[in-house]
Amino acid sequence: MAVQPEGAPCWADAMFGDVEAAKSFYGDVLGWTFGESSSEYGNYTQAYADGKAVAAVVPPMPGQEEGPAQWCLYLASRDAAATAARIREAGGEVVMEPMQVGDYGTMCLARDPSGVVFGVWQGGTHEGFEAMAEPGAYCWAEVFTREPGKSDAFFPQVFSYKSKQMEDDGVDFRLFDLGDRTVLGRMAMGDDFPPEVPPYINVYFTVPDCDAAVARATERGGVLRFGPMDTPFGRFAALSDPQGAAFSVIDITTTEGEMPKITDVA
Repeated sequence: MAVQPEGAPCWADAMFGDVEAAKSFYGDVLGWTFGESSSEYGNYTQAYADGKAVAAVVPPMPGQEEGPAQWCLYLASRDAAATAARIREAGGEVVMEPMQVGDYGTMCLARDPSGVVFGVWQGGTHEGFEAMAEPGAYCWAEVFTREPGKSDAFFPQVFSYKSKQMEDDGVDFRLFDLGDRTVLGRMAMGDDFPPEVPPYINVYFTVPDCDAAVARATERGGVLRFGPMDTPFGRFAALSDPQGAAFSVIDITTTEGEMPKITDVA
């Protein structure tokens, strides 16, 4: 795939206390196969869909064994150090300073002012997703936050997004565009989210059959959080895997309903 423009989602990984269990679960639910773990880089293990790199799993680093499992979305950067500086200027926090990962690229981890953790990736030999919107591959992501105003101000300041708002009295949903391409959503967390659930980025993976994927996930110990539901964008469901990491599955070939009205935000 072509290198993603600055601010576009380009990679996803997750840290699991039991990596082998995670590989078994996602292999069954999403059809992933896995490469050899890289002991030089903390046993980082890439996942493949139809032979194309689509994500990675990794065990916790020493001292982080008690942390919850969670998917991390990486946004593309031409210069990770410059992006880290903009993150600070916009009121965010750099959780992990830019770090070169061999010749693969440079990464950093950050937190927006509302508490949403995300990654930044300056690609080297590893440019990111080798497939998107194909079965087993990344498709979409949304920032879930209890303080939408903070996220709405932060992300466009860091990545030059243009903002659009969905016209829907029942939900506070915003879209971030790069040029003529919508790259990220933002959902306000309401009272239906338990207070102990922190803000996060929800990553969607493409599946050929949403209901079948949900059935496999729940049979393997996953928890269905929402759906399956038909939308103009596809039939999707929100899940948690057996180790607690939230993710969604979507069948983009099964669509229903009219596209919502969306207005530009000045």
